[in-house]
Parts: sequence; C-alpha cells; structure tokens
Amino acid sequence: MPVAADLARLVNQTRYEDLPALAIDHAAMLIASTIASAGMGQNIRSARIVRELVKEQGGKPEATVWFDGAKLPAVNAARANALTSDAAASDDSDLRTIAHLGTQLTSTTLALAEKTGASGKEILAAFVPAYEVAGRIAAAIIPHYRNQGFHGSLAVIFAAAVASGRLLKLNDAQMSQVIAMAAVSMGGLGTAADTSEAREWFAGNAALGGMNAAYAAQKGYEVEDTIFETKKGFLDVFGGPGCDAGSLTRDWGQQDHNWDIVTDMAIKLVPGGHPSHALGEAAANAAREANVAADQIDSIVMTQPLNPKLRTGVMKPPSHPKNLVDIAHTPAYFVAAGVADKAFSWVHASEAKIHDPTIHALIDKIKVGEPITQDVHQYMHGARVTINTKAGKSFSNTVYAPRGSGVRGIEWKDVDEKYRTLVAFTGASTQKMNDTLDVIHNFREAANVAKLIALIS
Repeated sequence: MPVAADLARLVNQTRYEDLPALAIDHAAMLIASTIASAGMGQNIRSARIVRELVKEQGGKPEATVWFDGAKLPAVNAARANALTSDAAASDDSDLRTIAHLGTQLTSTTLALAEKTGASGKEILAAFVPAYEVAGRIAAAIIPHYRNQGFHGSLAVIFAAAVASGRLLKLNDAQMSQVIAMAAVSMGGLGTAADTSEAREWFAGNAALGGMNAAYAAQKGYEVEDTIFETKKGFLDVFGGPGCDAGSLTRDWGQQDHNWDIVTDMAIKLVPGGHPSHALGEAAANAAREANVAADQIDSIVMTQPLNPKLRTGVMKPPSHPKNLVDIAHTPAYFVAAGVADKAFSWVHASEAKIHDPTIHALIDKIKVGEPITQDVHQYMHGARVTINTKAGKSFSNTVYAPRGSGVRGIEWKDVDEKYRTLVAFTGASTQKMNDTLDVIHNFREAANVAKLIALIS
C-alpha cells in the first residue's frame, strides 16, 4: 500500500472517542493560541496587504476574516487568517521541527466549519490526526530539508490538507489524494523566512494549498499516490537518502502511543522564535538571582546543546534587531531583554523594547559559549545563560524546555492570559474576550462555530 494511502486509512479510522482528553485539550488550546496571535498580527503590514487583496477579489461569502468581519470564499478567509496569525510570530511550534501546525489547523477548520456546519467535536477530532501526519512528515525529512535551505512550510501544508479532508468527510481514496497533492504543492526557502515577510506568505499559501487539495480530491482529481516513496519523490528529495518512510505510519494509534499533539506541541507564551524562548527564561532567572544593575554586568554567555537537526547549539553572533522579524530570529535579544528586565514577555515585542538602549547595551556584552554536551537528551530547545558581574561573581540558570510545551505541561491559565494580552490589540472588550475563551474551553460541546465566529468578527 502506498504511504499516502496508508496514512489516509489511519486518519479516517481515528475517531474522537479514540483520543485522550489531553489531546483534545491541546487542540482547543491551539485554537485560542492561533486566534490570539492573529489579534496581535492584525496591523502588521503583510497581514493588511493580503487582507486587502482577498477582500478586493471577493467571491462567495462562505467564511469570515477574523477581527474584520468580511465574508469570503473559505480558502481565501483561511489564507488571510493563517497569514495574519503567523505574521505576529506568536502562534505555536512542533518542537521537533519548529513547524507552526496550529496556525494551519485553526485557520482551515474554522473556515470550513462555517461553510459546512461542522461541530466543535468534529473540528477537534480533525486536529489530532492532521497534526500527527504533518508532524511525522516534518520529523522524517529533517535535517535534510533544512540543510538544503527549505522552510517548514513543506510540512505544515499537510496539517491544512488532512484537517480539510476530515471536515469534508472524504473517503480513504480521496484522502490519499489529498495527502499526495499536498506533497506536490508547497515550497519556500528558509533563509528568506528569517529576514523578510516571506514566513507568513508561506503560511497563507499552505492554508490555501491544503484546502484546495481537499476540494480537488473531493471532485476526483488525482496525482501520483506513490509520491512519498518513489525515486525523486517527496521523501527522496526533501528527506534525502535513507529517509525512513516507515516512520510516517509506524505505531499509529497503538495503546501505548502518545499523540504528537500531546508530546511535541508547544504554545508560545512569549513572542518570537521558539528556539530562543528558553534563553529568555534562563536569562531572566539568572538576572533575578544576580540582582545587579545592567551597568554592573561584565559579560553574558548563552549556550544551547548541539542539535544538527534543528540547527541549535551553534548560534549566530549577537546582533541588534530593528523590528519584530529581527527579534524573532535574534537569540541575543531574548537574553539581553531577559537580563535587563528580569523577565521576558509579550511587552518585548513592542517598539519601545525593541529599541531599548539598555537592552542593546547588554547585547554587546553577550558571548556565544561552547555547545552544551552533557545530558543533551534532557533538552528540548533548552538553554543555559550565565551572567558574569564586574564584582567577579557568576550566576547561571538552565531551562530544559520552554514554557507552554507539552513536555512541561500546558495550562489553560497561561493560554487565557496570552489570549487576553494579544486580542486586546484589536480593541475587543474584556467581556467579549472572556466570552470567547468560554466558548473555546467548551468547544467540544459546540454544535457549530457560529458563536465563536461572531465573537471574533
């Protein structure tokens, strides 16, 4: 059986009743997190441009542009919403690959649910196997695709495609084609994503391409169903020699299997790239212990374990960020901000903090230490920061995984705080935000998405 067909069978046989409560909770948390990030992203230039573009194009009013209210074809609403959430760099990550799967799952399923009338339970049941497929594919092709310069959008499209196929109730043959079409639909260069508005462009295209693959398969469109395992196919090109095709389906749904949305998903509780979150936390912890003024610090050393798959451990030299895109990919900013303010939070995505002279002065004192080599297995995007004072004292702190990660446990109170903080950028009232969170907390009971969409329109 072709890999795509095997995956399709596994996706379609996964029932809501088969899923652990924690997987369902994490799926609902992703909805809150993605919408929150879109709240922060509303006024970012790239989001405004694409929102204007899809509204100018118009079309059948099937789904809603969040925090705007425009009704558009579901594919264009999903594209705009995914791009807006990703633009703020405050969504979620699969910690194996730093792929933002929740962005795709939320934008496509909410748009399709408006069109089809799907229930909250049906949406949550689509999240878990779709996350599983995309996460497994991403993990299988890393590090080869990163070393070749490709972006994680190569994998996130599978989340959008599979979730869309579930809500359209496609059969196994159709779902197989959805997965195969997703494999031939996406591109994106990683270097561009680190330095421009390309990252969110990829996110919007993934939502658009994934949903269109589901629509096309529903109508009978066909591509090569052996696209994963064939020579010069998806795994051969993007995974490289020896890529383990069996890992895409192995142990799926077994009693002792932990769903990836439980074990590997992480919600951003601070802005910016997830690989730097532990640096900011460790820096703040060390700074509180040191309890000295910034001008009394002689040097700061930041280190991470060497992980060739994720390109961590060998960090680029400290540099001075000028905007949100810069800080998202500047580890030294996380460290300097954490030391300066003895905390790292959403406020550090503001213009005032990005240009704070105290933070920039501390960036000049940062050095990259030798990669951590002991107990590397304990780290999941963890880090260590050491502050050396002019008085000759040193203060170190180690964080093994970022807050908001499955391995540390994700708490609703943290997700709720994120939602209220970021959606406040839209001008929504406290009551409206509380009402929205109440709907999301109880999403499995929702007959449809009408109330949720009304609250974020």
